[in-house]
This record gives sequence, C-alpha cells and structure tokens, in this order.
Amino acid sequence: MSETPSPVDGDPADVLCTPADYVRWAASRFEAAGLSYGHGLDNALDEAFYLVRGALHLPHELPEVYLRARLMPAERRRLVGLIEARVTTRKPIAYLLGEAWFCGMRFRVDERVIVPRSPLAELIMEGFEPWVARPPRRILDLCAGSGCIAIACAKAFPDAEVHAVELDDGAAELMDANIADHGLGGRVHAHRGDLFEPLRTAGVEAFDLIVTNPPYVPDDEWAALPAEYHAEPRLALAAGTDGMEVVDRLLHEAPGFLAPGGTLVGEVGASVAPFMARFAGLPAHWPEFVHGGSGVFVIERDDLVDWLQGDRDVG
Repeated sequence: MSETPSPVDGDPADVLCTPADYVRWAASRFEAAGLSYGHGLDNALDEAFYLVRGALHLPHELPEVYLRARLMPAERRRLVGLIEARVTTRKPIAYLLGEAWFCGMRFRVDERVIVPRSPLAELIMEGFEPWVARPPRRILDLCAGSGCIAIACAKAFPDAEVHAVELDDGAAELMDANIADHGLGGRVHAHRGDLFEPLRTAGVEAFDLIVTNPPYVPDDEWAALPAEYHAEPRLALAAGTDGMEVVDRLLHEAPGFLAPGGTLVGEVGASVAPFMARFAGLPAHWPEFVHGGSGVFVIERDDLVDWLQGDRDVG
C-alpha cells in the first residue's frame, strides 16, 4: 500500500472553497493513499464525488453549477474531516456518512451491518423477471442485515407480505430502524434468530420467494481482504473453509419454507467456484446483470428438492 501523503500545507479548509475543489482534492488523497473501492463504487473520483455530495446533502443528479458554489466554513471543515477519516481509518464512506443507497432508497448503516451493494437490487427493481412468473404474495429475506432487501422487495411488490430474519442483535436493531423509516412496520415483519429457526417457532407459512445475501467468503480470503472490508462485521462475510457453511444449510432447509412453485434467489458473489464444487449438479440459473455484479443463483423449489433427493441417494 502506498504511504499516505500529508495534507496540503496549512488548513485545506482555508484554501478549498467549492464542492469541485473538494472532489478533486479527495480523489487525489484517495488515490495516493491506495484505498480499496468495493462498496458500490470502483474508483477514487466516484468515491470523492459520493462523499462530497452526501456530506452536503445534495441530490444524486447534481447540476454542474452547484459544484462551483462557495461553501460555508462549517461545510468545509466537515468535508476535510470526512476525507481525512476515509484515508486514516479506511472505513467505507457509507459508515462515515451513516447512510447508503439501495434500489434508489436511503438506508441507515453503521458498522453493525455490511454496506448495501448487492446486484440483487437490479433483480428487485425488475420484479425478478423472468425468474419469478407472477408477483409473490409472501417474501422472505434471510440474513437481512440492514433490511434493505426486505424493504426494497416490499416497495417492489406492494401487495406482498414480507418477512426478514437476522441473527445479530445489533444488525436487527438497525433493520428495525430502517423498516420504521420507510413506514413499513405493518408489512415487513422482522425476526431475530438463526436462519429459519425463528420462523419455525412463529409458525409462519411458506413463501413464494426467498431472497438471501448470506455470508459466503472463505475464511482465508476474508483474512486477506483490504481494511475497508474488515470494518464490516465478520459474521456477515466469512463462512468457513470454502465459504459455503451457511449456504449449505440454506439449500437443505429452504424447501421446507418454499411454497409449491416457489423460488430461491441467493448471492454468493466471487464464491461461485466453491459453490459449484460443493453443490455439483445443482440446476441453478445464473442471471447476468446490466449494471454490474455477478454470482447470484436462482433455483425453483421442485428443482432443489429433486437435487437434494439425488444427493441423499448418492450419499
């Protein structure tokens, strides 16, 4: 990693005046510091613009004239502090701002949850077409974290009943806050517990659609990740020697919670190879994404049941 350069001589807030000044300076600082980008953006300039826009509470589609506007002294000091914090702490920008965007919606985030960035957003916004034939009446989000997937599904399917399950108490508290922020307390039902266990005790009916972004990073790969990822909860990322410990349980238990004709959609990111090695012959589909991302599998309940039966017969 490159040595972090010193800031400009004196107080940058005395020299830099406009949002454009801070975008330029931040991008230079980020690039020179050798930061890692992987929480929704992939380069120093985009990160710099995202930080400046977010800190100033400006819209995503920002007219260029605003980039030339002079900032108040307090705004300048806040931007300098955030830019320096990004360099020195290596925390993702979402944690520094306390917010992230998913499916066009704002969510509260902090170190209790991973930063929302899943390509599942594209599937949600497209109504899971062509993988789901009709609008689901009941949806489950497993390993829900901030609750962004469950909330986005509730918005995409306004007639659906949505349930969300999260194991970690801190993450579940943040999920509750996001559900309340989006006014969905009556439609998104939050559960605390390990995968399907709280649904068993609650006697919840089967689901037409289960969506999950579980931990799937092999332990040794997690250990080698840049500091930005180590700022996120390990529980939400690392999952054993091949990263498939939680996914294995999901696949084996999901049929009992899927309605006839139901569909399971899960993300395994860069762990497609260990997924296919461990679950050889699983008849899953792998959607392609227009807006980037990969590693999402789709499988229908009947196909999963048949594969599990064959796997038991072989075993």
